[in-house]
Amino acid sequence: MPAKSKTVYLCSQCGFESPKWYGKCPSCGEWNTLNEEFRVPEKAASAERRGASASISSKIGDISPTGEKRYKTGLKELDRVLGGGIVHGALMLIGGDPGIGKSTLLLQICQHLGKALKILYVSGEESARQIKLRADRLQVHSDNLYVLCETDMETVLEHFRSDAPDLVIIDSIQTMNLAGVASSSGSVAQVRECTNAIMHVAKGADIPVFIVGHVNKDGAIAGPKVMEHIVDCVLHFEGDRNTSYRILRCVKNRYGSTNEIGVFEMRDQGLREVENASKMLLDGRPTNVSGTCVACIMEGTRPLLAEVQGLVSPTGFGNPRRMATGFDYNRLSLLLAVLEKRGGYYFSNLDAYVNVVGGLRLDEPAADLPVALSLISSLKDKALGDDVVAFGEIGLAGEIRSVTNAENRINEAVRMGFQKIVLPYHNLRTLPKRDGVKLIGVKMLRDAYEALG
Repeated sequence: MPAKSKTVYLCSQCGFESPKWYGKCPSCGEWNTLNEEFRVPEKAASAERRGASASISSKIGDISPTGEKRYKTGLKELDRVLGGGIVHGALMLIGGDPGIGKSTLLLQICQHLGKALKILYVSGEESARQIKLRADRLQVHSDNLYVLCETDMETVLEHFRSDAPDLVIIDSIQTMNLAGVASSSGSVAQVRECTNAIMHVAKGADIPVFIVGHVNKDGAIAGPKVMEHIVDCVLHFEGDRNTSYRILRCVKNRYGSTNEIGVFEMRDQGLREVENASKMLLDGRPTNVSGTCVACIMEGTRPLLAEVQGLVSPTGFGNPRRMATGFDYNRLSLLLAVLEKRGGYYFSNLDAYVNVVGGLRLDEPAADLPVALSLISSLKDKALGDDVVAFGEIGLAGEIRSVTNAENRINEAVRMGFQKIVLPYHNLRTLPKRDGVKLIGVKMLRDAYEALG
């Protein structure tokens, strides 16, 4: 007797499964995200399959450690984000806004990798002719690059086994579908099951796979979060489409750091690496203008200088406006409260705006001090100086707390020609003196601005 199909409801945002429909997802709290899915239960495993297993457990001491081998992509920025290159059998998910450069980046690395590897490029969105036109523009002419335009997952997996590629690119996972899953392409069930199928084949054959994932209106990768749990590495392409610069950020990596970023510039011939990211972010910075301060932040092991702009003006409404671009809005509200209570700088009847130039987002606590200094500078309408760099975390008592990697931040500031560095006093005590550079250690928030005055 055939098994009856079961109706379940899956959340398109978080993958929560429920036997009945809800207007609001009980897990993530989003409205109208539960979609109906039909599921056929799998047949019960036989007694023989339950009793026998081909897997054998091993003592960790008996496993011989072998050197980790990685494929170099030809782009140093991408290799840094991946932790040194592509690991054998790794499943890598790359997401970003439409037109940000995901397909361009993956097709571009095929020229270098194709010199020694056999690459299978699976596209469910473009025809072979369209891919060829883009490859000609990017000057990709590798004889080891094979193109497959297919959306059926079973057919794609057959090519995994028959063609025996060294690297596979799936563009994109939302266009793939499994015949055994009773839902449309791009649904929660299809995305999850297709990713699972790719994982089993890739791990069994030790083939690295790049998977392109679309993003939703909130900027997260479309589909359930379980897809991010399945893969080994999750990369996000960030940047404003109106500018030519792109930032590749790693948010999950089982084989390397999760804080590294790569900086690229989009040109007619594809993406070009930006080796001096600090110079790019500070390009065009105004001189002798109030409300601007240079921050030094750490992205993994890489120090970056970014310009923080603050603007304070009298409000024309009943409640003053607060707006932040590239900085957390709630953190801005907290800093304004500390500035009033502990520093004596009053913003209660003033609009306050903060902008991080270059499309970078400052999530590190060390960005507190430059944001506060830019707001104070705009409030006083007095420039801080063109040769000033600041970093430090601000506590609720108005104290400037120490941060990590202070010496690396100072080295980057000195390399870019800055001569005054405002930093926490507790970091200053452990650093050696430097000739030609003025290190200003501060304990409290009010001391920071007065030390520059």
